Amino acid sequence: MFKGLEKVFDVIGEILAVVLVIVFALLILDANFHFLPDTVLNIFTIIKEYGALVLIAVVGCEAMSKRNFLFQIIFLALVALIAISLFSPATHHNPNHPNTKQFSQRGASPAGKAPLCL
Repeated sequence: MFKGLEKVFDVIGEILAVVLVIVFALLILDANFHFLPDTVLNIFTIIKEYGALVLIAVVGCEAMSKRNFLFQIIFLALVALIAISLFSPATHHNPNHPNTKQFSQRGASPAGKAPLCL
């Protein structure tokens, strides 16, 4: 299924990895120095949240290009399961999860704790 696309997935994976490293570095710097506008911060946060999944999918497709059809189908089914679950409201709005208030307000710290940076 992916035999001819191995090189394409390789290049896309390399580009995504570099972009994610830059985004993570900027988010870490912004957590300390607050130089990014809120709009850019929101965009980078979305890239941070979903970029890892996209990178996993691309690198996984590159790895699955060397495997048989059954492994490719299993891998794609698992990636689809993860992607579909991201659209479930319960995935991101679980009040019992410790990171629920992470992005609620910039610089705010819940109950006197240190602010969560990443």
